Amino acid sequence: MPDDLALAHALADAAGAAIRPFFRQRFERERKGDASPVTEADRAAEAAMRAILAVERPHDGIVGEEYGTERGDAARVWVLDPIDGTRSFISGRAIFATLIALLEDGRPTLGVIDQPVQRERWVGVKGQPTTLNGAPVTVRTCAGLADAHLATTGPNYFTADESRRYDRLAAAAGDTVWGGDCYNYAMLATGQLDLVVEAGLKLYDFAALVPVVAGAGGVIADWHGQPLHAGSDGRVIAAGSRALFDAAAANLAQEG
Repeated sequence: MPDDLALAHALADAAGAAIRPFFRQRFERERKGDASPVTEADRAAEAAMRAILAVERPHDGIVGEEYGTERGDAARVWVLDPIDGTRSFISGRAIFATLIALLEDGRPTLGVIDQPVQRERWVGVKGQPTTLNGAPVTVRTCAGLADAHLATTGPNYFTADESRRYDRLAAAAGDTVWGGDCYNYAMLATGQLDLVVEAGLKLYDFAALVPVVAGAGGVIADWHGQPLHAGSDGRVIAAGSRALFDAAAANLAQEG
């Protein structure tokens, strides 16, 4: 794991070096088949990380948002999202991040959330405390759902049924924040938010978040409370405590 951790830092460094020259500048952008935006910076950052992995871990698998999957059936797979929050990046808002995860037998064991402009780097390793720029961070204590600060990226990521369930949860929560993508999970791990609920996420959207949230003392799983893995359906709850997670999951599970 120390070698893998050093490699994860090198990947984040390379991605950041590729991204920063584009931030708040003019660059090429387009829409992908799913209507989500992609930029030169997304592609440059993922290409930089893949070049390192080709040399350092030629037998490991890779799953990346921009360039697809290589050796996806390998026991060890690196999962890359060069810019999670591309809309924020395009808007000049420094709440996007590079996500890097290592899956072993389909389960996330290492995760990095790297904000390259503010130079904030959260690192989670299974069984170890999460750090922000090398210093340990922890979730905060929340009395209950009625006091919870809840976040999600946007309503367009929910189906009609999921949206009804989320709206009911939001009505029961103390406060709600829209936007933020992966940065919400970093804020939860640092004790600024209490609860994040999302749906429609891909593996590269959530894999890195798991060790970061868990290592900070939080709970992250799917809407049924099952651990997140390579085959998860993309519906995610992250909470600062087991009690808060259970309360959110029970609320979301209600019919109507």
